[in-house]
Amino acid sequence: MRTERNGALMSTTDAVTFWDGVYGHRPKALDPQPNQVLSETVEGLSPGLALDLGCGDGGDALWLARQKWRVTAVDISAVAVARLADAAVAHGLGDRVLAGRYDLHESFPQGRFDLVCAHYLHTPFDLDRSSILRTAAHALRPSGRLLVVDHGSTAPWSWGQDPDHRFPSPQEVAAGIDLEPAGWTIERAEARRRIATAPDGRTAEVTDHVLLIRRAI
Repeated sequence: MRTERNGALMSTTDAVTFWDGVYGHRPKALDPQPNQVLSETVEGLSPGLALDLGCGDGGDALWLARQKWRVTAVDISAVAVARLADAAVAHGLGDRVLAGRYDLHESFPQGRFDLVCAHYLHTPFDLDRSSILRTAAHALRPSGRLLVVDHGSTAPWSWGQDPDHRFPSPQEVAAGIDLEPAGWTIERAEARRRIATAPDGRTAEVTDHVLLIRRAI
């Protein structure tokens, strides 16, 4: 199906084909690692129900499951979802990880969560991220947290190499989500640098934009 919204051409079929190709051409990660911001954020929190949006190789979902969280992990790529499901079983975490294919442009997982994380939820296809992240914030239980980590720069090996691309700040992302201050609190909004490692072992310094929102009521 191909539709047009706000002047942008969007095809669900093209998006699925693209992301299946991205993951299908990567070597299968036998033990993918979590994102550092996630492990820092979750440290000290009581395990509960987590939702991983755009789970990719599954490092975050598997790590959360090892910390006793029950995780719903979703991605548009059937390749990524199948690999994560297999990895969860292989690591003895099959009862804690529910992996499913979702096109977040069309639908959102049901449930209420203590943590929703969205690491690098970027795509070259039309996607209303603000609406998705707003839905994610409303899916939180009281005192639950929404963690959004975005690219603030482009790694040399990234699929997105547009030199004119502008990366919104965490504050701009929060403004786009447009949550009522009485119901949600921004606990963290910052840019941070780190050394990233490519699938082939190359490294480069990159910038991450980190946004952490807590639901009050």
